[in-house]
Amino acid sequence: MIASIAEPGQRTAPAPLGHALVKVAEQNPKIVGLSADLAKYTDMHIFRDRFPERFFQVGMAEQVLLGAAAGLAETGLVPFVSTYSVFAARRAYDFLCLDIAEPNLNVNVVGGLPGLTTGYGPSHQATEDIAIFRGMPNLTIVDPCDSVDIEQAVPQLAAAPGPSYLRLLRGNVPTVLDEYDYTFQLGKAAVLRGGADVVLISSGLMTMRALQAAKALEAHKVDVAVVHTPTIKPFDAETVLRELNTDRLALTLENHTIRGGLFETVASAAVLGGVHKQIRPIALPDAFLDAGALPTLHRRYGLDVDSIVATVLDGLA
Repeated sequence: MIASIAEPGQRTAPAPLGHALVKVAEQNPKIVGLSADLAKYTDMHIFRDRFPERFFQVGMAEQVLLGAAAGLAETGLVPFVSTYSVFAARRAYDFLCLDIAEPNLNVNVVGGLPGLTTGYGPSHQATEDIAIFRGMPNLTIVDPCDSVDIEQAVPQLAAAPGPSYLRLLRGNVPTVLDEYDYTFQLGKAAVLRGGADVVLISSGLMTMRALQAAKALEAHKVDVAVVHTPTIKPFDAETVLRELNTDRLALTLENHTIRGGLFETVASAAVLGGVHKQIRPIALPDAFLDAGALPTLHRRYGLDVDSIVATVLDGLA
């Protein structure tokens, strides 16, 4: 049940994180990789096989993983560490906070299985990872849509000062954003398509779903704009509020609980920016989720395209 989110026939790129990390490491000898017994399942094995002397396997010890990465960063190296999001957020939070974020070290944490990208149930579904991490000072948070986002984010995270948390899409990752005039820019949102009736503000895999829903809504004569916000922190409020401050129906879409993620980020930005606007969330419930097949779970919790279309049409009614 650790499944790909790619649909049958969809264009994909294999292990974009691993290949992007190898590419940047070939240019920068300071890049090192670490994992907590999950290299194969977080695409870190690509880096491990290319640079075995620059890869460190710490075993099932996530706190040690982040502590070791902090030590390597203190010597001037640039660590990328991979584990599952639930382990980074729940088990090793204090080590990330005090060993890495407080001294503002360039350690890049890659979290696999974010949100509802596995059917293994609450022990593996990191539905609240952004909520946990948003309050941590100095930490950059990136929620990529596809292989394009991941490939372009890795070198920018390596070059940026301070720590980061990247929500990983693993395996055969959909390739979507190359069809749009888009380039990932750390800290920036992007308007992927315009639309006169509705604006969808999305992050992560939900940007892919937002684009699919926008096309499906054309059959209903509904013109939909899509704003992609791959960087959750620091948040590009300027771009988002410019798109939000209109008469259009506005919705946020995220692969995360409704508590503490994109919806609340956008809502707080709107309040602080003086934009008085109803914003409807499409998000996971504030609950522990079921186990099962991903397509079934996405339908159950409203993340599939048909559910998004129905929510938009209901909002326009």
